[in-house]
Amino acid sequence: MSEELKKEEQIAAEEVQAVSAEVPAEEEKAATEEPVTEEIKKAPAKKTGKKETTVKATQEDFDWDAFEKGESYGDVGKEKLIETYGQTLNKISDQEVVMGKVTSMNKREVIVNIGYKSDGVVSMTEFRYNPDLKVGDEVEVFIESQEDKKGQLLLSHKKARASRSWERVNTALETDEIIKGYVKCRTKGGMIVDVFGIEAFLPGSQIDVKPIRDYDVFVDKTMEFKVVKINQEFKNVVVSHKALIEAELEQQKKEIISGLEKGQILEGVVKNITSYGVFIDLGGVDGLIHITDLSWGRVTHPEEVVTLDEKISVVILDFDNDKKRIALGLKQLTPHPWNALDENMKVGDTVKGKVVVMADYGAFIEIAPGVEGLIHVSEMSWTQHLRSAQDFMKVGEEVEAVILTLDRDERKMSLGIKQLKDDPWGNVEEKYAVGTKHTAKVRNFTNFGVFVEIEEGVEGLIHISDLSWTKKIKHPIEFTQIGADIEVQVLEIDKENRRLSLGHKQLEENPWDVFETVFTIGSIHEGTIIELLEKGAVISLPYGVEGFATPKHLVKEDGSQAQIDEKLNFKVIEFNKDSKRIILSHSRIFEDEQRAEKKEANAEKKTTKKAKKEEQISQQPAMEKTTLGDISELVNLKAKMQEDKDKAKAE
Repeated sequence: MSEELKKEEQIAAEEVQAVSAEVPAEEEKAATEEPVTEEIKKAPAKKTGKKETTVKATQEDFDWDAFEKGESYGDVGKEKLIETYGQTLNKISDQEVVMGKVTSMNKREVIVNIGYKSDGVVSMTEFRYNPDLKVGDEVEVFIESQEDKKGQLLLSHKKARASRSWERVNTALETDEIIKGYVKCRTKGGMIVDVFGIEAFLPGSQIDVKPIRDYDVFVDKTMEFKVVKINQEFKNVVVSHKALIEAELEQQKKEIISGLEKGQILEGVVKNITSYGVFIDLGGVDGLIHITDLSWGRVTHPEEVVTLDEKISVVILDFDNDKKRIALGLKQLTPHPWNALDENMKVGDTVKGKVVVMADYGAFIEIAPGVEGLIHVSEMSWTQHLRSAQDFMKVGEEVEAVILTLDRDERKMSLGIKQLKDDPWGNVEEKYAVGTKHTAKVRNFTNFGVFVEIEEGVEGLIHISDLSWTKKIKHPIEFTQIGADIEVQVLEIDKENRRLSLGHKQLEENPWDVFETVFTIGSIHEGTIIELLEKGAVISLPYGVEGFATPKHLVKEDGSQAQIDEKLNFKVIEFNKDSKRIILSHSRIFEDEQRAEKKEANAEKKTTKKAKKEEQISQQPAMEKTTLGDISELVNLKAKMQEDKDKAKAE
């Protein structure tokens, strides 16, 4: 039996005891002997906070055994009481969602009556999404347990919402219903909103039509939303607050744009600042001032000109009725600075300005707000070795320059700073005469030579063939390096093209005049193979000179091929002073020796054979000489043989 039922029966028992206390002892005794036909009227019941009840009992149906046990009703009354009491309670079961009514609430808990024998308690945190909750409101609750260990009815509003939330959120998307949600926290790119117990995503761009600067002001707020997207597979929900106000704003935009005209001046408020421009709120419709239309001068970032929430006047440059775009201008409200430029300014004048933009090809100098000139990198120095403009100046630097060109119609101006210095090529023939020696700095390499600079603006070329008398240089990097100093001699001046022909080897005497007497053809010298190539080998010879030998001239006497770093004797087989070429051969040394030996052997053999022949001739007997008589006999014999032949033929 439950506690509530026990409590009711205890109250009834107390009432019966109060009645029996007023019956005389005699009557009580008689009652046990004779049946009582009269109704026993109870004395006034004890006040218990309920209405007074009158109990009628007779001797026939009063259950004295039950009375002795403390029960105030008979079996029939008890069953009817239980049945009647049970009919006042709702039939519920665990894991069920039912409607309940809020009976009381405090900061921690909400008491909900679902028509059960006891009320349930729900944590106030489950109603954070609904700050307007009050006593008497009907709410959905999920029955977790009808009775826990403490006899408490366990309810959950959060689970009740979750059990039906997915169906409700899909319905909201289909019907375009406006729903309420509780903003729980910030997240990357937006906010997390509690909608029907589901965590939905509110993108930052969908919070308001205006850019949001501080997302935290929306946390812990309940707002109205529209469901704009649902991912059924991943159970993701996207909501929008902006969608609720866009329709109204769209109508406002149409009305405002319909009254716009080009050239019209309006007042607006700076709504947002980006790197490319400024958005202005014109009272329900936005316009954009591009960064190039903020000022006649060069602007690095719009924040240099305007600030957020600032009220400014703007002029309408253009607008698009279809796309609802409005192009605004700020600089157009002031005269163009080129129109106010000094009329007496001309080419050749010297001006001062500040570097506002740097590029590899030059620098833009602002000589007045909105009036700029370009100094090309070629006009920064007399040097022909072009470098980056950053090597000469930097942004913000004050410079002085000469006006080279001025076009007021096109609003263009070119400047130069090298013109403030004397041209070094003006007296180059006197300062750098042919044959003079100077120290230069290596600036650049090419495959055919080295570009050097004697002074700023005076450059020259050392051809690769003029670097060394003796070494075979394939690339100048083998001889020197960029930035190094090198001694040069002026060989030729080309003033028109501003070029000098220079030499380095000319600083020394030509050693090939001496080599001609040392490395004569046929002479043998010791050399070291320093490089092996496909066509032969480079051999280092005495006095720092190099020679060349083809592969067939590198074969040693044992038939093997000579290797790098090997030291051998080489014979000079060709010497060319003009082309500075020495052709060598190692194999020719032993080949010539073998050839000489063979020639000597052949000569000796020939001499011996001749001597033997002469000796044989001297030892032969004297032979008889043929006479004329012998010849006549032969003639006769031949005639006779012919005659016999003819005779035989005739027969």
